[in-house]
Amino acid sequence: MDKSILIVDDSAPIRRCLRAFVESRSGFTVCGEAVDGVDAVEKARVLRPDLIVLDFSMPRMNGIEAAALLQSFLPSAPIILFTLHKEEVSTRMAHDAGVSSILSKTEQLGVLYKEMQRLAHSPA
Repeated sequence: MDKSILIVDDSAPIRRCLRAFVESRSGFTVCGEAVDGVDAVEKARVLRPDLIVLDFSMPRMNGIEAAALLQSFLPSAPIILFTLHKEEVSTRMAHDAGVSSILSKTEQLGVLYKEMQRLAHSPA
């Protein structure tokens, strides 16, 4: 059974790219998209994704703040912080908020896919 993914990014082109990428790979389906942290929390409460790909820098609520809220009601859903601002993110703060992994958007998408596979299939 495919693992469901919630994609969270304030950039529509990034969301479209990630959706197309995920949907072209086996084992995953996109259950929804969110435009910021507030939207992510609202949609995750309804959609209950298996994994969340979350941007860091977004309006209304950044990725670290959203991760902490998401983990409070979806503790078994791994969160990948996928950001252009990896160097600005405190690894400790991200992990304390429930982020499972931090990846740079400058990485090849294959790196993201491998991390999605690792996290989706590791014991909770």
